[in-house]
Amino acid sequence: MAARKTTSKPTPRRPAKRSGGGFGRFLHRLFTVLLLLALLGAGAGYYYATRPLDLTLPTRFTVGPGSVRATAAQLSQQGVIDSALAFRLLARLTGQDTRLKAGVYDLTQPTSMVELIGKLARGEASQIAFTVIEGWNWRELRAALARQQTLKPEATLMSDAELLLELGIDAPSLEGQFFPDTYFVAVGGSDLQVLARAHQRLQTKLDAAWAARDPATPLKNPYEALTLASIVEKETGTEADRAMVAGVFANRLRIGMRLQTDPSVIYGMGEHYAGNIRKRDLQTDTPYNTYTRAGLPPTPIAMPGEAALLAATRPAQTKALYFVARGDGSSHFSESLDAHNDAVNRYIRKR
Repeated sequence: MAARKTTSKPTPRRPAKRSGGGFGRFLHRLFTVLLLLALLGAGAGYYYATRPLDLTLPTRFTVGPGSVRATAAQLSQQGVIDSALAFRLLARLTGQDTRLKAGVYDLTQPTSMVELIGKLARGEASQIAFTVIEGWNWRELRAALARQQTLKPEATLMSDAELLLELGIDAPSLEGQFFPDTYFVAVGGSDLQVLARAHQRLQTKLDAAWAARDPATPLKNPYEALTLASIVEKETGTEADRAMVAGVFANRLRIGMRLQTDPSVIYGMGEHYAGNIRKRDLQTDTPYNTYTRAGLPPTPIAMPGEAALLAATRPAQTKALYFVARGDGSSHFSESLDAHNDAVNRYIRKR
């Protein structure tokens, strides 16, 4: 008889201890703490963004054109907000950082920072701001007015001839007739109002500059001063050089030497200018080509600022007849052609 086979019950195995259990609990607690901190931070941020600004009401402030950084700085300087950084972050978070509009704004009731950003993005200004930039020509100014969505379009619907008549401008062109500055008009105001104020300001500045002119100036009248000032505006990269550049051109006008100024040639090329000026452009005659024609061009070529107007009417006393750009925004001035050629080799040809 075969022996009966016996089987033994397997001994139950104890569950193995998890390694790193303490570290896992630590991570869980850390995540919980971080989540709570994030929630608290979000709550604090929400409270900060939606609580009323600490302002004495009513209050008025001005926002000029520029980036969200520039707008935040202006608001901080005027005491409207207490943190330029928080304003910039909130504007970007809400996607309105590129939609903030210049103008004069009034706050008459408690307003939070998020409400303020919305107000600026919607352009709910008491007055609308428009800036004429130094060195713009009339074509650029007209295009900028056409892009405006907050000004009533009147000037943009008129021809140049109609505008000359409407604004009472006694000149052959609208070029140079508007003073570079920021102008404010009431909501509902028109682009024509901006041009009227800019022209009046130009006349005031030009009259003052002409009244203070150097008695030895070769310029015959204020319009010639405006024309020369527009060339000085386009030729100078640094304010310190303006009077010297004007002095060079005044010297050339006195002796009948051609001005040979590239910005005037470029202006005469109009929309054909593609960013560079070639030898054949300098040789192609137009009313504005100061390489082929003596004297001043027939009209200004841009809108000069006050510094350029003063430089044109009171140029530096110098014997220089030439200047060349150094490459850093400043210019090198020379009295003779040989010295000028040496400067061209040094600064342009790098010899």
